[in-house]
Amino acid sequence: MHETLVLNIVGLTPRMIGPNTPNLSSLARRGGMQPLETVTPAVTCTAQTSMLTGLLPRDHGIVANGWLFRDLYEILFWRQSNRLVAGERVWDAGKRRDPSFTCANLFWWYNIAASADIGVTPRPMYPADGRKIPDCYASPQSLRDELTERLGRFPLFTFWGPATDISSTRWIADCALHVRATRRPTLTLVYLPHLDYNLQRVGPDHPDISADLREVDAVAGRLIEAAEADGARVVVVSEYGITPVTTPVHLNRHLRDAGLLALRVELDREYLDAPQCRAFAVADHQIAHVYVADAADIGRVKSILEGIDGVEQVLDAEGKARFGLDHPRSGELVAIARADAWFTYYYWLDDAKAPDYARTVDIHRKPGFDPVELFVDPALRVPKAAIGWRLAKRKLGFRSLLDVIPLDATLVKGSHGRITDDPRDGPVFMTSAPHLAPERPVSALSVKDAILEHVFGT
Repeated sequence: MHETLVLNIVGLTPRMIGPNTPNLSSLARRGGMQPLETVTPAVTCTAQTSMLTGLLPRDHGIVANGWLFRDLYEILFWRQSNRLVAGERVWDAGKRRDPSFTCANLFWWYNIAASADIGVTPRPMYPADGRKIPDCYASPQSLRDELTERLGRFPLFTFWGPATDISSTRWIADCALHVRATRRPTLTLVYLPHLDYNLQRVGPDHPDISADLREVDAVAGRLIEAAEADGARVVVVSEYGITPVTTPVHLNRHLRDAGLLALRVELDREYLDAPQCRAFAVADHQIAHVYVADAADIGRVKSILEGIDGVEQVLDAEGKARFGLDHPRSGELVAIARADAWFTYYYWLDDAKAPDYARTVDIHRKPGFDPVELFVDPALRVPKAAIGWRLAKRKLGFRSLLDVIPLDATLVKGSHGRITDDPRDGPVFMTSAPHLAPERPVSALSVKDAILEHVFGT
């Protein structure tokens, strides 16, 4: 067996490989690089799961980053249990080939209750007083304390939210270096998220992206250098490419106007009442699962969606089957955005009636993905003072809402989820092993086999 390091550099595309990525460019020259043909939806949880299982969403069941859990009738995003995934994972396939095979899964999703030998993933602490304290979850349990003592507490607030920067990616890289040095897993899966942030904030064409590329390339370079010094092979993948957008599309507001959405009013704020909706959309970047309670309404809802500016296509049962999305977790309909558009979860018509979580970073409570969480409200005249005051009240024991996120969806300049029109703007596959380099674009469904080839191939 050959030790293999797999780097998932989120948002990396073939077009980005160049002067700002000297380490990755060198890897591509020594080994090889091809576009990666991802799945629909091209979002984190679905793309990662397809790469690790070699299956379409219809088979592994991860139809988006979040969906309607029909048995609970709750919309839940970013669940972490690996028991949600069907199909054989790459680490199970490796151990089946050789019982001495081991795998470390470092921050790839569905990392809890997984059968990988080692796992580390974000897991904040939520004390009863309302605080959110950065932390991680690790298997074995002792690894969490070991990493915290060595690297400090996982920097959750730079991993997602308006304060994101390279520090969380560096922490994950340092974690990977430590795990490889102390455990020597056969396969190490590492998630490096840094590019994801500004690509959504400012878009891929903004000059600031050059600095982000240099930063993530430096981190990747450290990992590649250490792996190759140990004789390990290196694979680099990404999940999707982020492309420019200018048009936020509020599907739920259209469904509300059509009388299909139901709301609860609590303390003068509006909350989605999913069990009483005739139809509602669970938005996830450029795709949305649309759940329709009565099959008799499907045709009408499809017609409404197709008439909304920014909607490129609406998949019914036949369309979902064509995209491999015909799974019970999927909506009765799936909307896909036009290239320059993306879907919000917004359903209120008056910002004064928006739910209390709308102006906060709250990935588990919102009934849809919200990239506006990457911004601080520009209406705050002194943002740092506003945030500091709210945090100070929490430290003094007062419950305080960290309501600093704007409700202006036009701030978002980059999105993903649909297959990009140009493969150079989509995800990428790279290898350090020239004899294992593919000669044509790589399907996401073949990444599992490609990883195993790097481990077991001569």
